[in-house]
Amino acid sequence: MKAIGIDIGTTTISAVVLEQSTGEVLESRTIPNGSFIETEQEWERIQDAETVVRKATETLDGLLERHPDISSIGLTGQMHGVVYVDADGRSVSPLYTWQDGRCALPGPDGRTLTERALEKTGVQAASGYGLATHLYQLENGQVPKEAVCLCTIADYLGMVLTGRRRPLVHVSNAASLGFFDVKRGEFRRDALREMGADEAILPDVTDSFERLGAYRGIPVTVALGDNQASFLGSVGMKEHTLLLNMGTGGQISALSGTYFEGPGIEARPLVGGKYLLVGASLCGGRAYAILERFLRGCAVACGGEDRPAYGVLEELARKGLAQTDRMEVRTTFHGTRQDPSLRGAVANISEDNFTPEGLACGVLEGMARELYELYGVMRGGAGVRAVRLVASGNGLRRNPVLRGICARMFGAELTLAPYEEEAACGAAKSSLPAER
Repeated sequence: MKAIGIDIGTTTISAVVLEQSTGEVLESRTIPNGSFIETEQEWERIQDAETVVRKATETLDGLLERHPDISSIGLTGQMHGVVYVDADGRSVSPLYTWQDGRCALPGPDGRTLTERALEKTGVQAASGYGLATHLYQLENGQVPKEAVCLCTIADYLGMVLTGRRRPLVHVSNAASLGFFDVKRGEFRRDALREMGADEAILPDVTDSFERLGAYRGIPVTVALGDNQASFLGSVGMKEHTLLLNMGTGGQISALSGTYFEGPGIEARPLVGGKYLLVGASLCGGRAYAILERFLRGCAVACGGEDRPAYGVLEELARKGLAQTDRMEVRTTFHGTRQDPSLRGAVANISEDNFTPEGLACGVLEGMARELYELYGVMRGGAGVRAVRLVASGNGLRRNPVLRGICARMFGAELTLAPYEEEAACGAAKSSLPAER
């Protein structure tokens, strides 16, 4: 059986053809999203929903021409953002993306909508979360008159493909809209009513990989949040296997049958009462980029060329591992989610270890340590054990020294995620009968 998975990202749209029996990606395509709408407001980040859907559908059609024996289609995409639809299931607004900043604007009383919502209802929903955006639109009389429901962009693609008039949203995407009780698996309707919202605007929700309908006779499955889809594509439904992602930021994810939230750890719904426990380091791979910029600046100051130094950094870090008494680098250059004011630090400096090699190794160990400390919270609160590590993101894919550091620190075998398009592959997997 072959399945197609489509991932609507903020900057790109990706699609893969996955062979179920071998797990092989037979073909993949990635195109620019290119749908941002220019506005006069610098805080506004909106995309043309119809352009997004057209591009995704054209990509899907191209793959179906080459692979006419597709058995199912799965969907995923950027979380948190929201689009309004009318009674016929067509968009009547742009996509207000997760980057949109309208809910962070101070109101007449000097407070933002998210601050007022937290004070009034006890619900914390960040700017860019779909239902916070809706409340802002409601307060300012900007909800389209034809709007009867809202959903994420991946959900809207599912509606267009299958002809649905009302969105059916997977719990992973529903939770990303905010005002959602993850433990109970339902929207906080009481809080929304308190903020003056009509709960009729809410989509239907499912916690299974439910079938939406069909496109060209092929079953289409409900869209997953991209974080959950990435985990499914990289790890599957295995417990005690941690997904480490090191891109611009850092992230650690683990499957758990236990609902748990702790310092730095968020519980996100996956399927069938299972949760994805997620922790994030704000700096992540940027810490390595900051170090590269620093060392390159030193080289230029000493008369050298201004050229990328990542290859040199890798060799320096490898040599730094040989130091028995290594400097300790805290890579919280942008703080943490609990304490944004926290800054990085370097400690345990000696005459012997204060070297470029020691600093390079220390930064990589600091990047890994941030994720390891989040793992400690998961382990203590939910009994998660690191039997195996799966690595994704260019920060880990391109740096074998960092992979080795993570494996030693966590005390577990580390392998690379089998696919680079993890989210699209996870979407494809979710559509297969074996997953449902």
